[in-house]
Amino acid sequence: MIAQWLAAVRKEADPGELGMILIHNGIVRGTSKQGTPVSGMDLSYDEEKLRRLVDEQKAKDGIVDIKVWINQGRLQVGDDIMRVLVAGRFRTDVVPVFESLLSTIKGKIVRERELG
Repeated sequence: MIAQWLAAVRKEADPGELGMILIHNGIVRGTSKQGTPVSGMDLSYDEEKLRRLVDEQKAKDGIVDIKVWINQGRLQVGDDIMRVLVAGRFRTDVVPVFESLLSTIKGKIVRERELG
């Protein structure tokens, strides 16, 4: 999936505007943030909120493209949780959008429950 995203962004973007691509691949860890063991997680998300968020962030100056995939259902340790790609002109354009996007997805769009 990531290779296809990279190829699509490079093909569709104006080369004069594409200077950076950041990618996040979140994975289910074997421990919670507090350090207790987990066997996995249940994950769901609000698709409409995600679409609106991506559209809002794509409209920012210097952003060429954004792609997001979120896994849903019962996930095991080692499974991919989410992949996010933000492509843009400069680091100063891309990094703040990337950080904001990840924080908002985790805080307002994804619903997760760790499994003991």
